[in-house]
Amino acid sequence: MHQITIGELVIDVARKNIKNLHLAVYPPDGRVRIATPLHIDDEAVRLFAISKLAWIKRHQANFETQERQSPREFVSGESHYFQGKRYLLNVIYYQGNPKVEVRNNTYIHLYVREGSNQAQRQQVMMSWYRQQLKQEIPPLIAKWQKNMGVQVEDWGIKLMKTKWGTCNIQAKRIWLNLELAKKDKHCLEYVVVHEMVHLFERNHGDRFVALMNKFLPNWKFYKDELNRSPLGSY
Repeated sequence: MHQITIGELVIDVARKNIKNLHLAVYPPDGRVRIATPLHIDDEAVRLFAISKLAWIKRHQANFETQERQSPREFVSGESHYFQGKRYLLNVIYYQGNPKVEVRNNTYIHLYVREGSNQAQRQQVMMSWYRQQLKQEIPPLIAKWQKNMGVQVEDWGIKLMKTKWGTCNIQAKRIWLNLELAKKDKHCLEYVVVHEMVHLFERNHGDRFVALMNKFLPNWKFYKDELNRSPLGSY
């Protein structure tokens, strides 16, 4: 990985054993990355980036206007999201084991022990989010394995800063971003399908788009909704 500069724009360049150039702009700050085949030199990458400047600027502008949550302290009265809905957090101190409950489509009750600090309260919430995803993901994978005729050998959940999901094609393993627990269920399904389509097609070219259109015709709508939703700050 190294960088090239075009005016004030800094671009990360990664050389890989791939056939085509791939351009991406990542949230939350609009970082630009180009993956390039090994045989293409920096000048060719630079010319490619220049030809895509309008596209890059448009996506960076979208990220700049995207709603962001202020840093969470995990105290009563804060807004927290779950499955696409906004809830008010209510921290309850008690002597039992820490837990989280959703109440009346309005509140998330966070039960912790007296004296719990911010990091401990956050950990309880993150563990709860992880458990919710662990319940949601297996039925989705089973559904789309049947629909696609492809097998996922393994899957996992981790917190990622720049991607909603990744796919290890050789191992047939997909990883999903923990932040998806906060998003609408159909956004989670879109990411699952997206990563599973990579088991057919490594790159995001015409064949990938055709497969996404075949399996999930409204995928672009879900993608846009996901990218418009509030970004976490931790």
